[in-house]
Amino acid sequence: MTVLASTNVSCTKDALPAAPVLAVEDVEKRYGSIHSLKGVSMEIARGEIVALLGLNGAGKTTLVSIIAGILRPDDGRVWVDGINVLASGSLARRRIGLAPQETGVYPTLHVEENLRFFGELSGLRRRSLTRRVDEVAETFALTEFMRRPARDLSGGERRRLHTAMTLMHRPPLLVMDEPTTGVDVESRARLLAIIRSLAEGGHGVCYSTHYLSEVEQLGASAAILNEGHLAAHGTLPKLMAEHGYYAVDLQFEGAPPRLESRVSTVRDSTLHVITDCRPATEVAAILAELGPAVERLKSLELVQPSLESVFNALTGQKSHPDRIPQGWAGGSHG
Repeated sequence: MTVLASTNVSCTKDALPAAPVLAVEDVEKRYGSIHSLKGVSMEIARGEIVALLGLNGAGKTTLVSIIAGILRPDDGRVWVDGINVLASGSLARRRIGLAPQETGVYPTLHVEENLRFFGELSGLRRRSLTRRVDEVAETFALTEFMRRPARDLSGGERRRLHTAMTLMHRPPLLVMDEPTTGVDVESRARLLAIIRSLAEGGHGVCYSTHYLSEVEQLGASAAILNEGHLAAHGTLPKLMAEHGYYAVDLQFEGAPPRLESRVSTVRDSTLHVITDCRPATEVAAILAELGPAVERLKSLELVQPSLESVFNALTGQKSHPDRIPQGWAGGSHG
């Protein structure tokens, strides 16, 4: 696989550390009486993937739009590759590859024509354009489809083309909104591998997703928005140490019982009990509280801190899905 080119300056012992590819400082945004973003600050370093997570209305879509220069904040500042987005919007946007959730390919154009068109928009010409089209097509496994109209591609192939088009100009920052929505398993795995390669090549990636498992597969950091605030931002080990919780999952034959003395939720035939310490030390007490219902117990699992538990703790959710429900991920001000 060809890794997309990226320009990095080697740091010597006396060199200053590289500036972040994205810096957001105290960003505020209101829609009338709705306070969508409340003093959000975060950074993305070169070579870092940051997954942006949040419930519907948390401010995620608004933040992405401000980073991309589509919306202006009411207060605060944003820099992309050292350029102030508010002061020099057009210049900053050239350093961003924005891949929105809705695929933006031209259905009647061939794959190659789509790539060439976006390459020309970014200023590439002649041999440089042809070379770049070939590089990107190889990276995204599109070479065999170059003469195929985009309308004849599968959902996963269109998604790959959509993302490839945004990278024709080698942007240092890639902003991706739900890039694996509606794609097959093979295309999803390929896209995740490409994103990891981009980060390894020095690109910064802001990755919005509602699949929590993808964050772990990418080795990404996470930025969790809740009601307009940045509730937490950091590596997964750091977030799990600070906000994760232990639990015991008990699966029953028939409906699970309720434990009034403990924080617990019921999901199908499973009772999810949150514990204050390592769950092995509380299992005996939990089983004792079940009373006669223990006879219907089919299995028991000790649950360690995870991204799910972090997300639930920071957003007030009581369920524990692998995937943030689709309805939570969008919204006109989310």
